[in-house]
Amino acid sequence: MPTMTIGLDLAKHVFQVHGVDATGKVTVRKKLRRSEVLEFFKGLPRSLVGIEACGTAHHWGRELTALGHDVRLMPAGYVKPYVKRGKNDAVDAEAICEAVTRPTMRFVEIKSAEQQSGLMLHRTRELLVRQRTALINSLRGQLAEFGLVAPKGVWSIPELHALAQGATPAVLPDAVRSCVELIMGQIDDLQTRVQTIEKAIRVAHRASEVSLRLQTIPGIGVITASAITATIGDIKVFKSGRHLAAWIGLVPRQSGPVARSIWERSRKKATRICASSSCSAPPP
Repeated sequence: MPTMTIGLDLAKHVFQVHGVDATGKVTVRKKLRRSEVLEFFKGLPRSLVGIEACGTAHHWGRELTALGHDVRLMPAGYVKPYVKRGKNDAVDAEAICEAVTRPTMRFVEIKSAEQQSGLMLHRTRELLVRQRTALINSLRGQLAEFGLVAPKGVWSIPELHALAQGATPAVLPDAVRSCVELIMGQIDDLQTRVQTIEKAIRVAHRASEVSLRLQTIPGIGVITASAITATIGDIKVFKSGRHLAAWIGLVPRQSGPVARSIWERSRKKATRICASSSCSAPPP
């Protein structure tokens, strides 16, 4: 059994530790540099360690678990009610220390390094796709000013490029033509990088039994199945399908008397605001 309860407030450089013993007496209240964290926890007996589920939390959760501690991650919103006074690192660590002992607290599963690597593949792909989309939109918008228009979609860009290459100097000046080639070079490079990442995602997908089973669901392909597998991890942390749906954000529309009352009050408030401003009509 853990002999101490520790609240660890994470930061980039200086971490705050707040610890209590089995009776609730404060035994540790200390600041630690990043390089001192592991050495400090090596010298502690097995403890219950609470951490807010924020940036780098999963990394520290894995590291402290490897040292024998019972590490539990909590959503930051669930810890906030336990903050007793003005916000600072010491107060946050104390709130984390108290929140982790609550019997009704909900915890976040610590992601493995493999799971986070899968997530990074998807996040990197998403970043590159956004950059590619921005370049395509810029190219389409600027060439439209010269009368060169192609259908929407990334696959129509070669057609737009061909139109630009075949345009006469009278239609497309040399300065514009050089800019088009620069943007097209960036688009082609991003397209190659996206395809490379998608190959890695397909390899990970074929190696995962869960991801392969998810792909058998109508409407779910390789990318979606792999993303769900990397995001959720162990499905057993959810008590039911309803809990999983709520965690994702798929909740039914509320239509009971309480929901109707809230909607009516919101509508009346919006109507009053609209009547006192320059709105032409209240919302429906």
